[in-house]
Amino acid sequence: MNPHEIVQTLEKHGRWLANRPGGIRADFSMKDLQGFVFARANLRQGKLPGTNLMSCNFVGANLVEADMFAACLLRADLSDADLSRADMRGAVLREAKLKNTIMRETDFRGGSLLDAKTHEPIAFRESTLEDANLESAVLARANLSGADLSRATLVNCDCRGAQMAGTNLLRANLRNAQLGKVNLSGANLIGADLSEANLSGANLSGAVLEGARLQNANLEGAQLTGTSLEGADTKGMTMSRSTEEFSKGIQRAIAQHVEWMKTGGRKGERCVLENEDLSYIDLSGVNLSGATLTGVILRGARLSGAELRMCDLSRAILEGADLAAAKLEGANLRGSMMAGADLSQTRLGAAPIRDSVGRATGRFWPSNLTGARLGGALLYGADLQKANLTNVDFTGADMTGADLTDATMVGVRLDGAVVEGARLPPALDSGVAASG
Repeated sequence: MNPHEIVQTLEKHGRWLANRPGGIRADFSMKDLQGFVFARANLRQGKLPGTNLMSCNFVGANLVEADMFAACLLRADLSDADLSRADMRGAVLREAKLKNTIMRETDFRGGSLLDAKTHEPIAFRESTLEDANLESAVLARANLSGADLSRATLVNCDCRGAQMAGTNLLRANLRNAQLGKVNLSGANLIGADLSEANLSGANLSGAVLEGARLQNANLEGAQLTGTSLEGADTKGMTMSRSTEEFSKGIQRAIAQHVEWMKTGGRKGERCVLENEDLSYIDLSGVNLSGATLTGVILRGARLSGAELRMCDLSRAILEGADLAAAKLEGANLRGSMMAGADLSQTRLGAAPIRDSVGRATGRFWPSNLTGARLGGALLYGADLQKANLTNVDFTGADMTGADLTDATMVGVRLDGAVVEGARLPPALDSGVAASG
């Protein structure tokens, strides 16, 4: 088509939209329109299936409900355009610009190409948005299931409520993206940047997030069954998983222990869970005192205010866990990994030993943190009185106002630790205060 024919088609389409005489719906099906300028054009409900729109300019264009099935938009500029409810199944948008583009309820699923004569399917093609720039685009409730968005830029993108099951987001940039309640089950997010992204309520079941950046991301209420986070950077990430998301065996063990504690051992039974993965579980305020949790993975878990007195947490992984104001008197944390954990106002002192009828004996059972790793942990105002801290690594920890009175501190590492106002054993006080 030549420019004159295109202008005429657009003019007649305008009449068709306005229901005026001489109006004809624009039909560019299978045409070669490579490089043409459609900036700010009104192609609402236009027909462009299979059309070659490579390098076309659609800046600010109205493409609402347009049929762009299997269209080629390689390197096209669709910035500020409105593609709401458009049919983009099987479209090629590799290296396209979609900055600030509105794509509410747009369909980006794969689609079958049909033979022009027989109308029989001859090939199936996924929508392709590799290396596309969708910065600040609106994809709310769009269907991107199975689409290829590898290395795409979706910074500040609004994808709330979108369908992205099986979507390829390999090394995509999703910084500060709004992904609340998005279905990302089975998605490939290897190496993706999700820093400060909102993934609250998202379905990430079976998704692969290996090596992804999730700093300060919000995953509250996200479904993570079978999700791989190996090698992911989760510093500052917030998320929690209710006990209902774990196996029936784990649910029963926790529920039975709570009952055991409530009834003084008359009902229920003591919890014994070894080497189980309870990452990001929310056990805030739960009483698991006396439980055996050796080698349990509690990475990023919410344990604020939890009661874990005399609990066996030896070799447990508590990296990034929230243990603020938790009660851990007399707990066994030997060899535990607690880098970056929040232990502010946590009670890690000695537990009083009582006799069979609950009377105080005057003796105490100190917490055991031998060989524990607390690099970068927050221990503001923590109580570590009488604790065994032999060979504990406090490198870079904030111990402001912590109480370590009578603690055993042989071989302790305090490099870069903040100990302002901390109460230290006399043997360490002067030297540490000078370096801290």
